[in-house]
Formats: sequence, C-alpha cells, structure tokens
Amino acid sequence: MVPSRTKLTDVQSWPINLAAALGIAEDGTEVSPFWISGAFNHIARLWPLILLAKLCTFGLLHIALYRPGDPAHAATLAAMLLIDGATMVAPRGVRFQGQRPHVQKWIMLGLLFLSSLTFSLLLGPAIFIGPVSATLAAEMAIALLAVCIFGDRRLLSVSYFLGTLAVSLIQQAPFAQIGLLISCIAVMLIAAIRQAKADRDRAIALHQQDLRAQRSDRLLQEYEQSGHGWFWETDRRGCLSYISGTLVDTLEGVPQGGMIGRRLTDLIGNGDHQHDTGERTVGFHLSARTGFSEITVRAAMTPDDRWWSISGQPVFNEYGQFHGFRGSGADLTAMRRSQAEVQQLAQFDSLTGLANRVQMLRSLEEAVAGSRSDRASECTLMLLDLDRFKSVNDTLGHPAGDALLRQVSQRLLDVVGSRGLVGRQGGDEFKILLPGHHDRNAIEQIARTIIVTLSRPYSVEGTVVVIGASIGISACPQDGVTADALIRNADLALYAAKGDGRGIHRFYSSEMHANAEDRRQLEEDLRHALASDALYLVYQPVVSSRTERITGYEALLRWNHPVRGAISPALFIPIAEESGLIGPLGEWVLRTACRDATQWIDDLRVAVNVSPIQFASPGLPSLVMSALAASQLAPERLELEITESVFLNDDDGTDATFARLKSLGVRLALDDFGTGYSSLGYLKKSPFDKIKIDQSFVRGAVAENSRNGAIIKAIVNLAEALGMDTTAEGAETQDELALIRQLGCSHIQGYVYGRPLEMQDVLERQRIHGAVALAEGYRSSRPERKTMLRTVNVHHDGHVYTGRIRNISSTGALVEGLWNVPEGTLFAIEFSDTLTVNAIAQWAQDDRMGVEFTGAINLSALRPQPRSLAS
Repeated sequence: MVPSRTKLTDVQSWPINLAAALGIAEDGTEVSPFWISGAFNHIARLWPLILLAKLCTFGLLHIALYRPGDPAHAATLAAMLLIDGATMVAPRGVRFQGQRPHVQKWIMLGLLFLSSLTFSLLLGPAIFIGPVSATLAAEMAIALLAVCIFGDRRLLSVSYFLGTLAVSLIQQAPFAQIGLLISCIAVMLIAAIRQAKADRDRAIALHQQDLRAQRSDRLLQEYEQSGHGWFWETDRRGCLSYISGTLVDTLEGVPQGGMIGRRLTDLIGNGDHQHDTGERTVGFHLSARTGFSEITVRAAMTPDDRWWSISGQPVFNEYGQFHGFRGSGADLTAMRRSQAEVQQLAQFDSLTGLANRVQMLRSLEEAVAGSRSDRASECTLMLLDLDRFKSVNDTLGHPAGDALLRQVSQRLLDVVGSRGLVGRQGGDEFKILLPGHHDRNAIEQIARTIIVTLSRPYSVEGTVVVIGASIGISACPQDGVTADALIRNADLALYAAKGDGRGIHRFYSSEMHANAEDRRQLEEDLRHALASDALYLVYQPVVSSRTERITGYEALLRWNHPVRGAISPALFIPIAEESGLIGPLGEWVLRTACRDATQWIDDLRVAVNVSPIQFASPGLPSLVMSALAASQLAPERLELEITESVFLNDDDGTDATFARLKSLGVRLALDDFGTGYSSLGYLKKSPFDKIKIDQSFVRGAVAENSRNGAIIKAIVNLAEALGMDTTAEGAETQDELALIRQLGCSHIQGYVYGRPLEMQDVLERQRIHGAVALAEGYRSSRPERKTMLRTVNVHHDGHVYTGRIRNISSTGALVEGLWNVPEGTLFAIEFSDTLTVNAIAQWAQDDRMGVEFTGAINLSALRPQPRSLAS
C-alpha cells in the first residue's frame, strides 16, 4: 500500500537526513548550511584559551613539558601544539573556507579529536586520588571548556571527548573513568542529534522566509521600475520615510536629499483635487489615522498634468502604538487621457472636430427643453447639405473629400463663431444650432453668408474645387417644440431648397409638411399602381426631317391616378428613383415597349428612357437582352435614351456598361444634350448613335436676336462630324419646324407632328396613314416664353384646383395637371398672394392646356417660389 511504501522511504532516508543535519554529509536541498560552518571562525578565535588552559593544567599537575631522554613525550607535545595551531589558523584560511561545509566539518572533527588525543597522552596514565584521578579531572575541565567554546556544535564536543576516551582505552584506564567518558559522549551525541535536527528545521524555515523576502523584493522592484505604480511609507508625523525612486525621478524641484522627510501631502500640492465624488481627502485620512483606497488626486510636482490613485493603511505595532502609514500609488494619467479621448469621440466628429450627431441632438433637446420652460428661451436649427460634393469624392477620391470637409467645417466655425454650435450630421450634411431668440432677418443673413462663404473656391491637393450649399431652417417654438419635430421640419425645408435649384436657403412652412405627406402617399400609391398594372405607355412619333416619315416612337410613361387624375412623370419618376421603385418600373417599361414595337409596321424603332439609377446597375445589359429575347424584337430597333447625368459617376463601370450594351446591337441616344454637364470628352469616347437637342433650344429659336439657332447648328455640325444623328425635341409650330430643317437636324420630335398616343391609337394611325408624318400646330411661334415648374392655384366656379406652370409668356402659359378642360373656359390663376391673373383655355390635350391671359403680365414680377409636392 502507498502509506507503507511512504514510511519505508522515510526510514531509508532518515540516516541521510540525519547525517546532513549533523553536517557530516552533503545536503541535496537549496538550504544554505550556515549552521555547519558558521561557528568554525568563532572556535578558531577562542581556541587559544583552550591551549592556555592546557598549559596551565600542566603547571597545576606539576607535569613537565620537557622530559630529557623522552622523545615520545616531545613528539606528542609538538603534535599537540601543531594540531592546536592548525585549529586556530585553518578555519580562517581561504582554502579551508573554499571547501564544502561537510568537508570542513570532517576536518574540524579530526583536528579536535587529535587535540584531545594528544593532550590526554601528555597527561599520562590515570592516578586515582579518591574516586576520580587528577588527570581525568583536568581532562574533563578542559573538555567542558571546549564544549563552552563549541556552543551548540555538540558533535565537535563528541569528537573531543572521543579523543580522551581513546587514550583512556589505550592506557587501560579504570572502568569508572571509561564509563564516565562514554556517558558524557552519549549525552553529547544525543544532544548533538537533537540540536542538529532543530538547526536544520530552523535553517529551512529561515531559507524559505528569505526566499519569500527576496521574491517580494524583486517583484516590488520590477513593479516600481515598470512605472505602473509606486510605494510610500510615512512616520507618525506624516513625513515620508520611504518612497519609490521611480516616482521621485519624475518629480520636479526635488532637492538633493530627495523626498524623505517631506510630507506626503506635498506631492499633492494644495490639498486634494477631487472630482465631485464626495470622497474625503488624503489629508483627512492621514490626520484621522484611517485607511483609504484609490483616492484620485492631481500631482503637484510633475512637469505636465498628471493624475494618481493613492491608497494607504495605518501601521500599528503589537502594542497598538501608531507608527505611520504605508501604501501605494498608481498613475491614472494614461487612463484619464484615454477616457478623455473616448469622451471626445463620443461627442465630437473625428474628421472635422465639430460636434457629432449625439452631441447636437443632446444640445438641441436641452435648447428645446429650455424653450418649453421659459418661452423667452428660443432656438433656431439650420440643416445644411453640400451641393456637388459627391462629384469631388468620385473624381478626386475620398481623402480629398475629407480634406474638403475639414475646410468647410472651418469656414462654418468662422461664420457662426460664438453665436451657436456647429455639428456634422454625417457625410456632407451639417447642423447649426443657434440658441435664443434671433430675428428672421438676422437668420436669413447668416444663411446667406454661409452659402456665399462655402461657395468660394477651395484648394484641395493642388486642385481648385468649387461646391455650394443648400440650407433648411426651422425655429422653436413656432416650427416645433421637440427636437425630432425641428429636425424633421428643417429637413423638409432643406429638401425644398434643393428642389428649387440648390445654393439657396428655405424656412420651414406648413405647406412643406403637407407636401412631404403628399409625397409619401404618392409613393404608396405608386407601389400599388405598379403592382396592379395601373400604369401605361404612350408613344410620341420621331420623324425624319428629309423624308417626313416616322422612323420610330419614344415610349413615355403615364399614370392616371384614380383620385388625383393624371400625374406628370416629372413628379412620380423622382419619387420612384428615391424610393427604389425605378428598377421594377424601368423593367416594366422596357419589356412593354419591346413587346408593343413588334406590332408596328416598317420595322419602326422604339426609344426607351433609361434612368441614371438603372444605368448604374450592373444588371442592365442582361435585362435588355432578356427583354429583346422575350419579345423577339431586333436589337437595332431598340434605342436607349441616356441623360448626361450618368457621367457624374464616370468610371470603369460606366465604360463597361456602354460596351456591353453596344455589343448587343441596340442604339444609344444622348438625351437632353446641352442642359447638363455637356462634355466633348465623354461624347467622343461614348458609343452614341444620336444626340437629342433639348427643347429649351428649339423653343424661341425663331425669335429675333435669339442665339438658340446658332447653338442648334453647332450641335448638328458636331454630331455630323462624329457620325451621329440629331433629334430636335419640342417642335410645336410650323416656323420652328422649318428652322430645324434648315439647320440640318436629321430628326424632329414634338407636338407639331402630334400628341403622344396609346398603343391602340398608334396601330390605328399606322393602319390609316402608314408611316407618313402629318404636320399640325400653329404656323408661327408664340411670344417668348420662360420655362419653369411652378405650382399655382386655379380658381373656377368656386372650386380651387392645383396646377403647374410649365412655360409662360407675357400673354399666356402652358398649364399641366387639369384634365379634359373645354376650350373657352375662364380661369383665375393665383401665382402668389399678391398676383392673380384671369386666363382663358385655348386648347387642351390630356393633362395639358394652353391658356391666354386676359391682360399682359410682367414676367419679372414672378419671383421663384418653393416647389410644391402636392401636385
């Protein structure tokens, strides 16, 4: 069994442990054997007393040291003197001290045995005087003196007594003498064994205690040197009696003597610097003699702003007497700086340094809460969006965009100054919070200054960049009494500013909310219309100017709302693009147009408009291929009309899409050329087959001093040089038609050749007239008109209708949004609160009608108004 095996091992190792404890064998432990050799120097220093005692004994016993004719006696005396001299000198020698402790012990045992042996031989045989001989008494006296010198090294005493016992046995001393010596040796041996075990146990305990002390000292030094913490100790007066050197090295103004003797509170300066924690100070705890833990203080003698955490406990002795304090400290500077950085990131934008969304919302909530509790405390919120910033990101890259945002932020700070808080909402949107009451004119002046300031050129990475800004403004309490309401209304005002041409500011009005709600409802209705096939296509003919025959039709999307009636594509197409409906809506248009075109005569082409969002989709070529395959329409009969806005994100993806579409065999037309970012660069590299001249150049081209004709001619010449066809849009009168032909346009499209027709009407017209185009419309153009998109109220017979002015002249206008209006109907058109004009309907087609004013109006009096979404 294991217990018996353990006992057997203990029994077998007991002699080895005993010999090691006695110092006559080598110990296998790491315990220092100081108890073995520690007393040898002491014995060597006191051994002259033993030699002197021996010499005195010779005199007292009248024993002659020199006996003539007795060489044995002389040799024994010389040996004794030599051995005692070695006992006095050897332990002090380097060679002796270089020996292992158990070897030293054997050497000393031998020397002491020989010293006792020679001394006993010199005394001679035992002569009894009474119970004990005089020589034995002398030997015992000297032995006891040696025992006193040996101290607790009793095994040396045993060796000394063995020398005397050996001589007694040699000289055949009486049994009493031998018995006495054996008894003394036995007692000494037992005492030596017991003392050796005690010494060894004590040495092991001291060794372990020393190891712990050394380990603690090393750990303490390493911890101090790491800089993570330090230790201190004070006396009863609160003065430092110990402080880590690593801390003292970081202090300034420390004298030559260091910090010892100075008060602990000198490190903290004028008291503690607490942070509203309610904690008692370090000075209080030192005075009250109570412990404290992790009190945060600010350092007073450091070159920079540093923070410490200090802990300490009072020290009392075993009698309860106070001796001072002992404690530790840790540097909290890095942690506090990290906390400050986290707080900075939590409240400020990392790129611009402005207040971030969270801080702006909290500040706005506080301002709004103040306005509710005190009506005199008002606030104004500006929501700002950068115009044309995306093109900077796309062309120069995001690092340049970040640099531009930093410059914009600095300009905003310069304009707003201390009047308000500037924050970044995210991306290229910013917020400006102006607390307190501000006059509307003052707010308007600030907004204008911001727009002008932000519109000045920037230098970004050596490139001059020009952007703009649009601003929406809401005020508390008139525009809302909650932060969410102010943000929503400022966003509506910003949307109105961007819709009215950008680079302007708009104040929130209640109509904007109605427009937004109307827009949301229209989006919902559009989803339902798309799902229920409530949308339909109409087709407007495209005519060859040379042959006056129809070469194709442009597919135009229409929506007849069950409640609102006809809704213009200019209104619901942007809603579809913003809501994500343009994808399925564009796919439906493409597939429907291809299917209808297969029923036309003479292989007429069909033109389909492609939204920039559709064009950016990598799946557009696959969709076109699928629509052609499903309808069995020849690819050359499909013409995709693409606006210039697709080049705002001009990259490898744009070129790849052009290449894939062209590889399918379809035709590509550049729509509304001249109204956007017209560039000969992308016109040269993009594989267009046709350029469509925007109707804004056609209308008014026949007027005197008009430059439109020259522009049209330049576009035609450019297209011919590049091998492209041209289509002039918006031709409505005979004189415009004649001018377009004269300028050389290859194709014409407009009301002069008829209104857009539904599919069944197209088939009917082809059945009757084939592909022959019939010119209709006025013979001459009307007075100069201005193109605009403006919502107006139309009053008729006590009812108010909503309409949109498309273009206007001093004598009439084109109005959309009213269906089936009889000719000759009298209206009152309300342009603004101060301007109402009477008009008569001259013609009506679908949702459009031409009206003639009963009196001429001044067009300059019509200032731009916010675009309404309610139409």
